[in-house]
Amino acid sequence: MHRADLGAIDIPVPGYVIQSGDGTNILIDTGFPYEAMKNPQPFAPPGVRVEMREEDFIVNRLATIGLRPEDIDILVCTHFDTDHAGNHDLFPNAEPVVQRGHYEFARRIELERFANVRERWDHLALRYRFVDGDAELIPGVELIETSGHVPGHQAVLVRLPETGTVILAIDAIPHSSMLDAETRWVMPIDMDERGTRESTRKLVELARRENAAFIVHGHDSEQWKTLKHAPEFYS
Repeated sequence: MHRADLGAIDIPVPGYVIQSGDGTNILIDTGFPYEAMKNPQPFAPPGVRVEMREEDFIVNRLATIGLRPEDIDILVCTHFDTDHAGNHDLFPNAEPVVQRGHYEFARRIELERFANVRERWDHLALRYRFVDGDAELIPGVELIETSGHVPGHQAVLVRLPETGTVILAIDAIPHSSMLDAETRWVMPIDMDERGTRESTRKLVELARRENAAFIVHGHDSEQWKTLKHAPEFYS
């Protein structure tokens, strides 16, 4: 987990690991690149200050739970923003999974938000599996297409035997104050207001149908304090 300061707001920048009963290791997003520790400015959106320590680097975070990059079987790429895709190239043995629409959009449109780590997510060693819309990744883990923040953004639903259903909203609903689709703040970095509101509604309704234990918001500092962090885990 890294930190980013947006004015007076301190926000977490998390990634997630899912370990299945059959030993499959799934990593969701890879955070800011290693270089952001010493020179964060090229990777920071306007008005944001990035703070990243050695222990925050994704490889070092994985080591706290006994995993190496080569132990990751599947890399879920929620989208290619810098704080989510800065180290994809470190996992060439994993199968990266992305929404086809997002991959095609990011490669076609020369936006700085994707281009400044393009060599990481568009690395020649990566062999993507493309999905179109909602899809089962493995039993108990589903990818939820949630365009709006960017085209082809995807959230993740996880069914845990003890905790119950957990929804990782990522940047579709980055903060718990944004759960009302009609009144939520749509940020300047959300590319499609209508899509953002529709995806918010979709995830909230999904959480209700699933009787979800909770929604994890992508950048909610207050919620982050209440969640378990590695090496603790939900089961």
